[in-house]
Amino acid sequence: MLSVRDLRVSFCTEQGMVQAIDGVSFDVAEGEILGVVGESGSGKTVSLLAVMGLITDPNAVIEGSIKYQGRELVGLSAKDMRKLRGREIAMIFQDPMTALTPVYTIGWQIAEQIRAHEKISAKAAEQRAIDLLQEVNIPNPAEAIHLYPHQLSGGMRQRAVIAMALSCNPSLLVADEPTTALDVTVQAQILDLVRKLQKNYKSAVVFITHDMGVIAEIADRVMVMYAGRIAERGSKRELFSEPQHPYTQALLDSIPPLEGKRPHRLKSIPGAPPALLHRSTGCAFAPRCAKRFDACVNMPILTANGHDAACFKVNPI
Repeated sequence: MLSVRDLRVSFCTEQGMVQAIDGVSFDVAEGEILGVVGESGSGKTVSLLAVMGLITDPNAVIEGSIKYQGRELVGLSAKDMRKLRGREIAMIFQDPMTALTPVYTIGWQIAEQIRAHEKISAKAAEQRAIDLLQEVNIPNPAEAIHLYPHQLSGGMRQRAVIAMALSCNPSLLVADEPTTALDVTVQAQILDLVRKLQKNYKSAVVFITHDMGVIAEIADRVMVMYAGRIAERGSKRELFSEPQHPYTQALLDSIPPLEGKRPHRLKSIPGAPPALLHRSTGCAFAPRCAKRFDACVNMPILTANGHDAACFKVNPI
């Protein structure tokens, strides 16, 4: 479905060139859910914005290959990208309040996207908007289409954004932290909804989050990112049962245990992610890693054995 190879995204700033994404490669198969996890600033969203063709900053430089169903997207014209975006590749944005236009009703916005990609009457598009809102469990959808975004709760707004993303039955759905600002109960409902709709529409899903609990709930495979690079990737079962990269282990250690003795204090990762303006030549996680040793001054290579990790403890020099 999606094949990304050696993706590099850089931004020219007054301080110099910032390389936000450095050599990221991954695949997404039809019908699977790929979870992308990492701290803020790890490059999760920028990677998928590049896939969506939504990095329009004139100071941005995008290199590498992004192929959707065999079609190269890097270098594709804005007109051709608009034909794909929304119809075949759709995105659920992190903040539904900014993703939705405040001066139009949610029904109008959903119908407008449908009519932008399909030859359909305004009445038929409105009926489909009602059907979509019903499918994402919004009460009284025939009345809800006339509501403005500020008249909906956070959970209802997120459901409306999901309905809009699914309006043209996309083959690939990118979800950018859609549960971050929601309480635990609504978060669980949204995850169940995404999983149900993914099965119904048979879409491939890339689910971006910083929450390992969400990853455990929804993903088939997992890609862990740090400082614009892939730290580890593999199946969910392998990654949770046998994490290989110290960063993945540290993320898992920060989750409250469900069994055993209650810890006095949760473990945290010391320090902060590095500034990408002055990227180190060696392992980016080394300054925060309790397992670092002399070899970490060099750049680790991501292994390629199905469960991959960019660490010298796994792949010695």
